[in-house]
Amino acid sequence: MPERREPAALPRPPADLNGVDESTWLDVIHKMDEVYTQLVADEVALEAKNAELEQQQRFIMSLLSAMSDVLIASNGDGLIEETNAALCELVGRSDEQLRGTPLAQLVADEHSGARLRHALQSALHERSTETFEIDLLDAQGQRVPVDFNCSVRRDGSGRRAGHVLVGRPLGEIKRAYKALREAHEALKRAQAQLLHSEKMASLGRLVAGVAHELNNPISFVLGNVHALQKYGDRLLRYLERVHAGAAPDELAALRQRLRIDAALADLPSLLQGMQEGGQRTADIVAGLKRFSAMDREERSPVDLRGVVDRAIHWVRKGMAPDFTVSWQPGDVPLMVRGSAGQLMQVTMNLIQNAVDATAGRAGARLAISAERADGWLRLRFVDNGPGIDPAVLPRVFDPFFTTKPVGQGTGLGLSISYGIVEQHGGRMSADNAPGGGAVLTLELPAEPVAGQES
Repeated sequence: MPERREPAALPRPPADLNGVDESTWLDVIHKMDEVYTQLVADEVALEAKNAELEQQQRFIMSLLSAMSDVLIASNGDGLIEETNAALCELVGRSDEQLRGTPLAQLVADEHSGARLRHALQSALHERSTETFEIDLLDAQGQRVPVDFNCSVRRDGSGRRAGHVLVGRPLGEIKRAYKALREAHEALKRAQAQLLHSEKMASLGRLVAGVAHELNNPISFVLGNVHALQKYGDRLLRYLERVHAGAAPDELAALRQRLRIDAALADLPSLLQGMQEGGQRTADIVAGLKRFSAMDREERSPVDLRGVVDRAIHWVRKGMAPDFTVSWQPGDVPLMVRGSAGQLMQVTMNLIQNAVDATAGRAGARLAISAERADGWLRLRFVDNGPGIDPAVLPRVFDPFFTTKPVGQGTGLGLSISYGIVEQHGGRMSADNAPGGGAVLTLELPAEPVAGQES
């Protein structure tokens, strides 16, 4: 800031100056002093404004240098006037080298050049920001896709002075998106494997029941096969004598001794029994195959009545023959849309949890009830176990959370069941019954029934 100087002393006016006295001369000196003081104040203000302007300019330049997005300011002729460090680093040229360079020299090919020209023209005519993607050449001469926003730049009087282009190189974004997509696919595969593993664990617990179920029809078929072998031997002996031309009396006696008539009468029932046994075995195997197969997201009408019946049957046959289950759905329509195998897995998990919770208790039982209201089907599973500790109640559906001893539970059963129900558009909840025991509620959207309201 310049030092303020006192005005130099002026010579006294000549005494012979006509019409001007000393007071007038003093007024002139006073006015000159005021003008000088104002000039000094204006100079101080100007220097303050210059300092502030320099500070703002440094601030703007620091922002431009810190930007990861590339910035280009061009004039009306398409020549570069200003850039930032991100663009200089991308193309491998300094700011001085880029100034005065046509925008078209930065693009990788004619197609990108045509898109750039179209974007510049569109920004002029439509008075809006134009978004487009073009390829630039980086410092190594490689193509780099850049997503640009283009807008009109105006001068202080509001007239068009050129364009401002702000762009983001897409190489890093695309690589990050690819990594994210791969991680998502890996997560989906891991989730599918967890689901399948839990299904296999549930299936493994039911091996004893499966063996029992298969043993009955197979034993029945084998017994009928042995009977058919005996009947076949008798018929073969009788036919041999017929073809040998034996006398009628001999054939009649042989027919009676070999009980040919009784064997022939018994053949239809034997064949029918074998057919029923084979069909029963095929049904059991098909049911197990459906349950153990990887889910294909197929959705079709499912009768929950049959799902619950089969789940109760398998659990009791497998591990809990003495476990009492009360299941009386009555005439309530229990049709939903979903995957029968997945819904059976959910139901089996809920029943198996009740078995585990009541293990060692006299009179262990589970009551299952059904209700259809407001477009929903609700199945309530109420056991007579110790219930759920209120402190852990909010966590019962968390993955890997279990209150069972180590080695007796994975903590995935309820979590996977919860996810399956959500995929079916339903919901699950857990609570304690007023009289003791746990209450698990399964709700699914009801499938409309012809002639009835949902």
